[in-house]
Amino acid sequence: MVFISDETIDNFIKEDVPYIDLTTMLLGIGRKRGRIVFSAREDGVLAGSEEVLRIFQKLDIKAVQFLESGAVMKKGETIIAGEGKAENLHMAWKVCQNILEYCCGIATRTRQLLDNAREINPFIEVVATRKIFPGARELSLKSVLAGGAYPHRLGLSETILIFRQHSNFMESCEELLEKIAGIKKTACEKKIIIEAESLDEAMRAAAAGADGIQFDKVSPGNLEEWVKKIRAAHPGTIVIAAGGINQNNAREYAGTGIDAIVTTAVYFGKPADIKVVIDKID
Repeated sequence: MVFISDETIDNFIKEDVPYIDLTTMLLGIGRKRGRIVFSAREDGVLAGSEEVLRIFQKLDIKAVQFLESGAVMKKGETIIAGEGKAENLHMAWKVCQNILEYCCGIATRTRQLLDNAREINPFIEVVATRKIFPGARELSLKSVLAGGAYPHRLGLSETILIFRQHSNFMESCEELLEKIAGIKKTACEKKIIIEAESLDEAMRAAAAGADGIQFDKVSPGNLEEWVKKIRAAHPGTIVIAAGGINQNNAREYAGTGIDAIVTTAVYFGKPADIKVVIDKID
């Protein structure tokens, strides 16, 4: 479960309803009772349903049917249904649909990538980057989790991941490698991951005590050879691959022997197609 504050939920609603629903007010239908039903127009993985329920609560809509995030949704299946006043149903309509469509899209792509990778390697993990549109991290992270993957890094405060952009501020590669022992002592509960651009860099980092190597944009062919050599020399070293990995090539990368796939691809693509019907009830 990802913690999403009441303030965030309120802001979701306020963004779409800054003051009033002018259309519903002018039609004079706001006090009439109705039902809102969200259903899937295609198969996929559900995410964001709990946030929709919280919006329902804020708007005094009674939930009468719902599925939890992570559930497999079938075409035509009802995801969430609620009953309340027409004015509240219309305020909930588009914000809830947007949450469901974007979150389900991410969750579905995540599950597809994970399933494809595990066809080849049942033990591989998929982790999603923090390259998320600003302000959307909480819902994006929840959607990745609903799809069965985990976050790569939640932020700079969480993990030790050393890039070329860090080592550029040092006099030499040797200076960086000499720091590893001290970093491991100071941050003794953390693993040190170093991004390497070649097999030679990777082998030197592993020999210096790095817990893991991350390769970026290395072809599956080269990666498979490099992983074998790293495993032979440093059996406990974690090897991760990043850069351009998606649902279409996940099988190739899974076959290289890496421990995890790092991906951004799950965030980008077509939102899920969610149907919404609002009807009057007696």
